[in-house]
Amino acid sequence: MSEGDTRRSILTQILRNGPVSATDISDTLGLSAAGVRRHLDNIVAEGLAETVEAPRSTAAGSRGRGRPARLFRLTDAGRGQFGHDYDSLAHLALRALRETGGDAAVARFADQRMEELFSGVDPEADEPVDEQARNIAGALTARGYAATVDHAGGGVQICRHHCPVQDVAHEFPELCAAEHRVVAELLGRHTQPLATIADGNGICTTHIPLTTIHPSSQKES
Repeated sequence: MSEGDTRRSILTQILRNGPVSATDISDTLGLSAAGVRRHLDNIVAEGLAETVEAPRSTAAGSRGRGRPARLFRLTDAGRGQFGHDYDSLAHLALRALRETGGDAAVARFADQRMEELFSGVDPEADEPVDEQARNIAGALTARGYAATVDHAGGGVQICRHHCPVQDVAHEFPELCAAEHRVVAELLGRHTQPLATIADGNGICTTHIPLTTIHPSSQKES
């Protein structure tokens, strides 16, 4: 059994039988206790499982001496290793919403979702644009978008390196449109959506120009 297969088998045992001890896992899988504990240490360090103390024995005459045995159970992140069907459910829900309420209903839902996502962001009017952008990026990162702020092309860019709703947004671009609209409203200025992961790009990028060129200020040729 390869290292990857062993790790997967250990995770499966914790999923099915947790909280479970390292000894029980090693006995079930026919692996050495030391090898199982090494994998468990890594799994816990990665946040995929956590330890709990085993209940002390209640057998007659037992005083529960010694260090309590450690049991292992999966965290939410660990359960996520076995997949979810959230995307399919979201697709079905939004399709039903579109059938009953039309595109306008989907747009309203998208607006409400984005307003909730950014509910804790309230940029100060006199705050530098890049600082405002960092506050917005922080809210996005907290929801799994892995957002950063860069300077490029005479402006500030908010870049999302991951999209938790990528597949859903591909079918329902109202989600992306609502995000760009709310970001522009928070900043109180024009923004330019340059790319989205939902459209097959590697990064979602919103450009925030720092200067505006007025036609009257351009030199005549």
